[in-house]
Amino acid sequence: MTSKKLLHVLDAITEIETYTANVSIEECLSNSMMKFASIKQIEIIGEAANYISEETKDKFTDIQWKLPNKKQ
Repeated sequence: MTSKKLLHVLDAITEIETYTANVSIEECLSNSMMKFASIKQIEIIGEAANYISEETKDKFTDIQWKLPNKKQ
C-alpha cells in the first residue's frame, strides 16, 4: 500500500506543478480555480501521507511527515 500512496503523492505534486507552471505566486493566489485546485492536491498529499508506513518514513528522514504543533 505504501508504494501506491507514494504514487498518489507524486501525482499530486505533478498536478500542482502543471497548474502553476510559468505562473507567478501572485497570479496563482489571485486565480481562485488555480488556488483551490492546488489546495485540493495538497489535501491529497496529506491524506496519502497518513497511510505511508513508519518503516518508509524512517528511510526518508529528510521529509517532514507531520506539521509541527502550533502553540497558542
